[in-house]
Amino acid sequence: MFPNSPTDDQADVASEVHSYVSRNRNVAISMLQDLIRVPSDNPPGDCNRHANAVLEQLEKLGLTIERHTIPEEQIRQYGMISACNLIVRHKFGDGPTIALVTHGDVVPPGKGWTVDPYGGEIRNGWIYGRAATASKSDIVTYAFALLALKDINRDLAGSIELHITYDEEIGGELGPKKLLADNVTAPDMVIYAGVTHQVVTAHNGCLHLQVDIQGKSSHAARPEFGHDAIEAATAVLNRLYEERDRLREAKSTTPGIMCPTLVVGIISGGINTNVVPDRVVLRIDRRIIPEENGQSVASGLRSLIERATEHLPGIQCSTEVLMLAEPLTSLPGQAQLVQAIAESGESITGTALKIGGAPIYTDARHYSAVGIPTVLYGAGPLDPADGNAHGPNEKLKLSDLFVAIEVVALACSKLLVKPTV
Repeated sequence: MFPNSPTDDQADVASEVHSYVSRNRNVAISMLQDLIRVPSDNPPGDCNRHANAVLEQLEKLGLTIERHTIPEEQIRQYGMISACNLIVRHKFGDGPTIALVTHGDVVPPGKGWTVDPYGGEIRNGWIYGRAATASKSDIVTYAFALLALKDINRDLAGSIELHITYDEEIGGELGPKKLLADNVTAPDMVIYAGVTHQVVTAHNGCLHLQVDIQGKSSHAARPEFGHDAIEAATAVLNRLYEERDRLREAKSTTPGIMCPTLVVGIISGGINTNVVPDRVVLRIDRRIIPEENGQSVASGLRSLIERATEHLPGIQCSTEVLMLAEPLTSLPGQAQLVQAIAESGESITGTALKIGGAPIYTDARHYSAVGIPTVLYGAGPLDPADGNAHGPNEKLKLSDLFVAIEVVALACSKLLVKPTV
């Protein structure tokens, strides 16, 4: 247990939080349904309507919200239409600040749905809709965790902030990174949206690399006058798939993370069937395990691609880093966060929470990058696959939402407990 945190007192906090959540279940469900019903797909990234809905909901619940605008030119630079950042701050007393961070932008629904992705439909105790799991549910999780602690009115030492941003799906440069760079916030620790009841202590990074292969067109009847960009792309692809096979042997030591991965996600090129192709563009997704450094990975991959085409006459090959997200790794102070969440989870569910890494990447890394201890935890199933996050018929078990609210509230009360004299 935490020092200066008596067992009986924590039991009382847990009981009072549970009572608050039980009384407000329908309000929490209604809020999540309303948020699912307001589209905030990114792309195209037209998210202000959803931010307005969140602001209205939180104000109705008695919270004061700051709206931080983003310059129009920056929004356009990142290919979005509208976005802002929302912050709620509540000071219980003197002490550290815990930021509870989630995002309201979501991936587009895609194909394969048998329910309305914006319907918020409830069936057999599950709520369905885009971002039911990742991550509109954690807007509700974190808001009601804060509201529960306000309601029970315990004497805590510190503050809780809610950060709700709208560019996680494209990297978080306008959200967490900007809030931190502009000194809008400087929390001492962060609990970031999760898609499972697992406590995530590390996650992969990600490199998105564009490869532009330029050749020279000519009539297909006289191919010797051209320089075939598809032939050059084939050489690049062969090298890339050899590298992919090699990466399977580079095992991570972080539980929950296997090895680096490499996927060529997009190939485009050619002019017509009877023309030697003069250009091919590839886009690559390279996942970076916590033991790797993103800059080194990018440098190595670019070098590999350049070597693949250097022997081909008339071919020019260039690369552009579209996104580089460093992995989330453990920092001093993270163990305290893990302990608080794990103890709270076990006391509420009677089952030990799984602790480890995840192969995804998130913009939680922006907090970690400036030295803030960060973990991921939020509403979601024990097995992330059960929620279909980012897939068709995404869903969340409502009982998991209520458990997450209670776990986060109890964990925050442990982290902000006043020391005994």
